[in-house]
Amino acid sequence: MPKAENDGEQSEAPSPNPKRRGLARSLGLGVVTGAADDDCSAIGTYASAGAQFGTSLLWTAPITFPMMFAVVYLSSKLGQVSGKGLFHVIKDHYSSWVLWPTLIGVLVGNTIEAAADLGGMAAALGLFVPLPAPVIVSGVALAILALQVWGSYETIRNIFRWLALVLFAYVGSALLAKPDPWEVLRGTLVPTVQFSGEFLSILVAIIGTSLSAYLYTWQSNVEVEEKIQQGRTTLEERRGTTQGDLRRSRNDILTGMLFSNIIMYFIILSTGATLHKAGQTNIDTAAQAAEALRPIAGDTAGILFAVGIIAVGFLAVPIMTTGAAYDLCQVIGWKSSLHARPKEAKKFYAVIAGFTLVAVVLNFIGFNPMRALVYSGIVQGFSTPPLLLFILLMTNNRKIMGDKVNTLPLNILSWITVGAIFAATAGLVASWFI
Repeated sequence: MPKAENDGEQSEAPSPNPKRRGLARSLGLGVVTGAADDDCSAIGTYASAGAQFGTSLLWTAPITFPMMFAVVYLSSKLGQVSGKGLFHVIKDHYSSWVLWPTLIGVLVGNTIEAAADLGGMAAALGLFVPLPAPVIVSGVALAILALQVWGSYETIRNIFRWLALVLFAYVGSALLAKPDPWEVLRGTLVPTVQFSGEFLSILVAIIGTSLSAYLYTWQSNVEVEEKIQQGRTTLEERRGTTQGDLRRSRNDILTGMLFSNIIMYFIILSTGATLHKAGQTNIDTAAQAAEALRPIAGDTAGILFAVGIIAVGFLAVPIMTTGAAYDLCQVIGWKSSLHARPKEAKKFYAVIAGFTLVAVVLNFIGFNPMRALVYSGIVQGFSTPPLLLFILLMTNNRKIMGDKVNTLPLNILSWITVGAIFAATAGLVASWFI
């Protein structure tokens, strides 16, 4: 295949790897990214939204779906065309006074969300394992770190893919709870907004956790890792992509975001039809959150909830800590690739270990683990808007993208997304002073 020119263009040619074609690939990387979006923080946030406000927040699922697709696809396209990770591109085209505040915001958001996810996993395991939460958190973190350091990229990817399927339990639970169809229809089609700190906090958390910053960095970097897997190890070999590969990426991401959004919808519906209906409007413990799965699991609801939380935690926490390591190493100039052995990228793996350690230590502060899941979504809601803006600007820059700049419809959708998340966070801040 001809190498790309410096403007990021590449002649149209078939992808050299036939395994990337078709439905199998769409159910691969796209579902991994989509399921990682439904991490422990997302489950906690969506469950709290349903418990607190019933079915009145179901409309957030169809509204956020196109937004999720747009921003993740832009990140994917940026990685494919540039051959670089997200923060590598930002470093090349923006000054340090822009780069470092954005980086710090993303690193803080990723680390806090990883910490909340570890705490959520520990709370779920604590239903059955008679050990102190700090011990469980430390053990889970060590297991995840070992997988990242000594497991191959292919192993990690394949494990993520299968673990994602457990999330479908929320679909069955919501259906078996037999919610009022008219309330469901109204909640889905008629947006309800309350100008209160309580409502806007959960709304920002929903947006923040569904559009989390770690998704963008992971998606751009995983595109680079895919090219390295194909043997395109130099930047010149990785730079550029074809329209065919972009179409396949759109299918991947559309599948993944649809998967994520369906799960989001049914978590809100299942908790709204069970906990909210029963008057349980606040979720403080893992046992309370597990009650939403009782229609499908009965007395084993706690087990099913624990399996789901642990599965998505093992899916998402490595993506958060590895994504943070990618970002920092790309800015500093250190080698960063999951295809590299630990001895070949010592600093990269040390940074992964460092972020994991910070996430563990944050759990020793004593926050309620279920509430921390929601708070982490709020933090992401504040840290992601600037990054979204940079992604949009860069994917419209011909010096970076060549002839692969965004189309008008994609730009319109992306600007709406940026405006919506800025408006939600601004509304929450305003509510604090009124």
